[in-house]
Amino acid sequence: MNHFPATDYVVAFVFAVSVLATVAGALIAVLTTRIIRSVCGLAICCFGLAGLYYFLHSPFLTLMEILIYVGAICVTIIFAVMLAEPDEAPSRESRTSAILWGGCALVVSGGAFWGIAKLGLNHHWAAPAAKLKEGSVKDLGVSLLTTYSLAFELISLALLVAILGALVIARYGRTKP
Repeated sequence: MNHFPATDYVVAFVFAVSVLATVAGALIAVLTTRIIRSVCGLAICCFGLAGLYYFLHSPFLTLMEILIYVGAICVTIIFAVMLAEPDEAPSRESRTSAILWGGCALVVSGGAFWGIAKLGLNHHWAAPAAKLKEGSVKDLGVSLLTTYSLAFELISLALLVAILGALVIARYGRTKP
């Protein structure tokens, strides 16, 4: 019989909680009709992803996930919602259009998920060539601009899109026809 130490059960439980938070937050963000609930779902999903990054032995990405996505993007969207005026009830035509767009989004996201899953399962994952050195801010800066430059640029693009989206939400709420 195979006996596991108690710590293995705790680790498995925390991992399961991280996965459940990620999936539940994503479902809340996608399925709710109110934008403030969607933002809360996004924040829950991002906290779950941060937990998964921690399990992948990446504390830097864990902290960046919390600081950037929860601390910056979600808060920016909430500010935009606070600045916008309340919406009127959607008409029947916009609901059918939303269902049509939702179906298209489901097909596209399913295809993207399939492609990424296939790539992830067929790719040989090796340890990174350059490890982050312990200690100085200089080493962190050099790593951000060399080894992790793509992640650094993608984070800046995500922040730009979030700020632009927040401005569009705030502007649309103020100029109703």
